[in-house]
Amino acid sequence: MNIQTLKEQLPVCAKDIKLNLSSVLSEEGAADLNLVQIYSIALACAYAVKSRALAEAILAESSLSEAYIEASKAAASIMSMNNIYYRFVHLASDKSFATMPAKLRMNVIASPGIDKVDFELSCLAVSAINGCGMCIDAHAKTLEQSAVSKLAVQSAVRIAAVINAAAASLEMV
Repeated sequence: MNIQTLKEQLPVCAKDIKLNLSSVLSEEGAADLNLVQIYSIALACAYAVKSRALAEAILAESSLSEAYIEASKAAASIMSMNNIYYRFVHLASDKSFATMPAKLRMNVIASPGIDKVDFELSCLAVSAINGCGMCIDAHAKTLEQSAVSKLAVQSAVRIAAVINAAAASLEMV
């Protein structure tokens, strides 16, 4: 299944999501991102929202290398752990938790097997889906230090928002 076929499966109420999906999965609609970044972010988000249909459609449309596919899976996987832990640390009224070591392995963040900026963009997008403010801030700061534009950061989060909405809309059918 490709993106067009997937869009045809979305319900009538998701007309805006259909249009936004076409937009954010293009260089014109995802400012300051290239197609590899766009599709790897979208794939990580599809895995994060547990949508096999979206992941398959994205894989069918893209020509992502095996390294980027694995990195997309790794971003969704590691952020599913980190977003829970760091959201707890951030939200807990007892701030002593913030001083305690996490004692969680997260080596993939330092060595993702693809361009570090591309991996950070995917981690940021997945963190936006999972609602972890601490992780959003950390990844946005890393991207800023790597001279990634605010438009690119916004584009990554727009992709996350649309992939999340598409997954939710597919469940309405």
